[in-house]
Amino acid sequence: MISIKSQREIELMAQAGAIVARVHKKMLEIIKPGISTLEINKIAEEVILENGATPSFKNYQGFPCAVCTSINDMLVHGIPDHTILKEGDIISVDVGACYKGYHGDSAWSYTVGEVKDEKVLDLLKVTEESLYKGLEQVKPGNHIGDISHAIQTYVEAHGYSLPIEYTGHGIGRSVHEDPYVPNVGKAGTLEVLKKGMCIAIEPMVFMGKPHCYTLDDDWGVKSVDHSWAAHYEHTIAITDDGYRILTKED
Repeated sequence: MISIKSQREIELMAQAGAIVARVHKKMLEIIKPGISTLEINKIAEEVILENGATPSFKNYQGFPCAVCTSINDMLVHGIPDHTILKEGDIISVDVGACYKGYHGDSAWSYTVGEVKDEKVLDLLKVTEESLYKGLEQVKPGNHIGDISHAIQTYVEAHGYSLPIEYTGHGIGRSVHEDPYVPNVGKAGTLEVLKKGMCIAIEPMVFMGKPHCYTLDDDWGVKSVDHSWAAHYEHTIAITDDGYRILTKED
């Protein structure tokens, strides 16, 4: 069942989202060659706790850490460990924070040092832009499928691919709620968008083919052809005439 949030609930989600944004701001400072993903996780969790929230992902369905750290050919759900980032890597950091019972969720992809491969830089650019192409379709009366179609059309026009197994989602008192928000789909289909709905839109894009597999840890998802991946996500609330991004600082 899709819940419509009150203005009070949306304001609490905006506070959760602002904390998530502060984590990503910190990521810009600390992500560089030589840092481990475990250190990234520790620092991210400290920011969340210092701001009066708790990590949404920690212990969620058994996930052991505060954030997901996915490097190079890993699409999503990477578990932080002792892996050291190297010059030229890319890493996606997925962050969730729960503030007074409400969640904010945002993922962003970062370069590690200098990335010289223009194809990798283009992957990041197109994936981020596709998020905003999806957002352009958000207003009451439009459909979830309009978001999906806009993302798919933009990504595939640039020669990249979207694995259909992983989608955006509703969000609120639970970090994952109805409805699903696919990154592939047909315009005019799926649920109608209504004021007060809160969703996380998150294109996850492979440079190569859209085929992936789950690691033995039952979390990390990698590309079968070892092509690199990018991931961008915002939590939004649907307003009278469009949307409000909740995962940013005021």
